[in-house]
Amino acid sequence: MLLQRIVQFLLVYLFGILSLLAIKHSLHLSNYVIPDLQLLWETSNENMVPYLLAVFNTLGVAILGQVIAIILAFAIGIAGRKSSWIGSCIRMAAYNIQAYPIVALAPIIFILLGDGFTPRLLIASMICYFPLLLSILGIMATPIPEIEHFYKSTGRMRWQLEVKIRAFENLKKLCTVLAGSATLAMAGAIVAEFIAANAGIGYAIRIGLYQSDLAKILVALFAIGIIISAYQGVIESASHHFQKYWGCK
Repeated sequence: MLLQRIVQFLLVYLFGILSLLAIKHSLHLSNYVIPDLQLLWETSNENMVPYLLAVFNTLGVAILGQVIAIILAFAIGIAGRKSSWIGSCIRMAAYNIQAYPIVALAPIIFILLGDGFTPRLLIASMICYFPLLLSILGIMATPIPEIEHFYKSTGRMRWQLEVKIRAFENLKKLCTVLAGSATLAMAGAIVAEFIAANAGIGYAIRIGLYQSDLAKILVALFAIGIIISAYQGVIESASHHFQKYWGCK
């Protein structure tokens, strides 16, 4: 899966570059507007190593943010799984909070917390958290009648067992959601860095934008894509082996 993800990204990236070059030559645009292959190569030689280091910096924030988001989403999802008044309130609060766009809240976060590590982590966690929460809430709130009925009728049902049953029966879906959250966490970290930060690849893209240097932005996008594709491939491979170990088809 790792190699497959990388190849998929390279094909998409190559298609994007060829499309830009087609526009450049059809409209006779200068390198200042759309860089040619030579300028892209020169920019890559100058900036690829620092951009890769910046991506790893961002990836570290994204991974930590993803872990925090997963823990919170499971905690709230388990608490809100019941059809009781408390469970309904938790679900309602989750849906209402999600209605606020994180990008709109990000400036407030940076004003209160500054432009260091903490706001980047917070925004990455928030962007990753809400889709995770909705998926986990849906899984945990859906009974598995044919299994749960037996334990309820024998008086052996406990909330821990109920959670385990629902998680196991939806293991494939859970693994898919958790693997997909990696991309969301990375996107959240980049958004945070782009809005206001002093490190990371989003910060590097913001500098390239202010300099109107599309070549730097394209090289930065390549660095992001190759690393996140590899990370996504690793997570999906681990997820596949985990499901196979537990006998999920």
